[in-house]
Amino acid sequence: MKSLKNIKMLRGINKICGPRSFFMEPYVSSFQLSSHYSSAKPAANAQNLPRLPVPKLSDTLNKYLKTVKPHLKDEEFAITSRLIQSFGAEGGVGQKLQALLEKRAQEHLNWLEEWWLLTAYLGYRDPVVVYSSPGLVFPFRKFNTQNEQLKYAAKTLLAALEYKSLIDSDKIPTEMMGKNPLDMLQYKKIFGTCRIPGDKTDKLSFNDSKYVTVIHNNHIFHVDLWGADNVVLSEDQIVQQLKQVIELSKTPTDNAIGVLTSENRDAWAKAYQLLTKDQVNRESLADIEKSIVVLCLDSAVGLWDNKDKNARQNIAAAQTIHGGGSRSNGSNRWFDKTVQFIVGADGVTGLTYEHSPAEGQPIAVLTDFIINYIDQGKEGKSVSASPKPPVPLKFNVTNEVSALIRTANESLDRLVSNLELNCFTYDKYGKNFIKSQKLSPDSYLQMAMQYAFYRLHKTPGAHYESAATRMYIGGRTETIRSCSIESVEFAKTMLDSQSTPKQKFAALQKAIQGHKDYTVQALQGFGVDRHLLGLKLIAKENGIDIPELYSDAGFVRSAHMRISTSQVACKCDGFMCYGPLVPDGYATCYNPRDNDINFATSAFVSNPETACDKYRAALEQSLQDMHDILLQNTKAKL
Repeated sequence: MKSLKNIKMLRGINKICGPRSFFMEPYVSSFQLSSHYSSAKPAANAQNLPRLPVPKLSDTLNKYLKTVKPHLKDEEFAITSRLIQSFGAEGGVGQKLQALLEKRAQEHLNWLEEWWLLTAYLGYRDPVVVYSSPGLVFPFRKFNTQNEQLKYAAKTLLAALEYKSLIDSDKIPTEMMGKNPLDMLQYKKIFGTCRIPGDKTDKLSFNDSKYVTVIHNNHIFHVDLWGADNVVLSEDQIVQQLKQVIELSKTPTDNAIGVLTSENRDAWAKAYQLLTKDQVNRESLADIEKSIVVLCLDSAVGLWDNKDKNARQNIAAAQTIHGGGSRSNGSNRWFDKTVQFIVGADGVTGLTYEHSPAEGQPIAVLTDFIINYIDQGKEGKSVSASPKPPVPLKFNVTNEVSALIRTANESLDRLVSNLELNCFTYDKYGKNFIKSQKLSPDSYLQMAMQYAFYRLHKTPGAHYESAATRMYIGGRTETIRSCSIESVEFAKTMLDSQSTPKQKFAALQKAIQGHKDYTVQALQGFGVDRHLLGLKLIAKENGIDIPELYSDAGFVRSAHMRISTSQVACKCDGFMCYGPLVPDGYATCYNPRDNDINFATSAFVSNPETACDKYRAALEQSLQDMHDILLQNTKAKL
């Protein structure tokens, strides 16, 4: 395949893969899909894109050995090397599994797509809150009146409708990676999509409609955005609809059905089954399922009581990830909806997105589209002669469901109290300075995180970054293993007081180049993680014992991603945020802008080894050290 080394890496870095383990026990069952939206159904290869390749077994195993070496002692590495040699030997189990996987690839447009959706998302049973669904914080607003809040909400909905119209009419420009067009089908899956809980496995429902779900004080409403005359409502008309919603829901309800969507998926599935025994409940659930998006009109959270931007960023991040818990806005949500916009009474704005149907690229583009729409003062041009009034969605709640709601409140509050956030803007420099040094901003920042982790923990940190494989039909992601022999050597060199500036600069260059090289391979589908997952799943599917490779120390440690990262490059002053992949890990989402970088970091309070404030301090110091080394190198050349 043609080399991608000359393309812009930024375009290929995936905009986030949800926080979870990537080598969990696989679920092998029928693919779950429910669709009432024809354009979102799995379709033929309309763009005539290539199929996701199955890498050569020997290439993957050789590359894998290199990535596990930082995590193993010499004697452990010798054991892993022997295992790999046996696994890949002629006539060995690896060759057998490779042949089965290659056969599957011939029979599917994308051999991984359905497996990945099921294994990474629909079969994953932890809550989507914290563990899977990211929040995306929009630039802060200051609403002085309720009317200002509702006008912003109305503009957000109208912007979303305009963006959806572009998607539906295929007017979103095809994204390119160099000369390679990218699969655009994910764009058609962000509106109208809803995840439905099921026993052991969830399903997705794709829909098209002309209304949204609005939640206020935990009450849920059907709000039509088209009038009875089939004309889109104006901004003022939508504001009037939202005022009626608020008037009808002045007091919070104790029967907050929405909080159930924050539960463990099996617990939510049980509650869902109980709810659907009642006809009224079935109709209300179906109404939410089929709406375009959810709009959450949230209560104030004291955003502007804090003069410090960092504190405001942490408040907003918490609201978009989990809503602040049951006593804040955590019950004012429907976490199964792919897109739910958040417009708080005192200016917290953003969205939460359920990750299973799409990666973050369509969401990031949607964000910039909405912010531009609002900042340009656009207004809907049409005026309906016959708006339809909002309809409260009713639920008949039994004692058993009421008990499950109380349990869900407690579960959510535990999740909230266990997630530590430190979101901040690093303002010493941004991507312009990094580019001026002829370095890749993404690889540079990835190495800064490697350096920060090693500075704190004095051990290599397995490090996940996702790369988009959308140059292939149905492509999702591949893992960039950012922890490498070169990254560890770089960190050690930087921390060695005997190292010269020249040695530090050379180590930095080598680490960045190593990351860039791996990134190019991952973007082409030639990482190691998805291939190894495919071999494991094909073994499971064919009743073959899982090879010892998957329980070996090299595999276990290198797949225990203590640093989970993603670049979400919004043009606006926003950022994405999410929870760590593992109990003793950190999440780091970042938005590198011209002259600053927005970071959103998180860790679990329950783990004594991690703390966001220490990680932030180490990251900022690492960025400063790297900056200084580059300047010293520049001066040395003069």
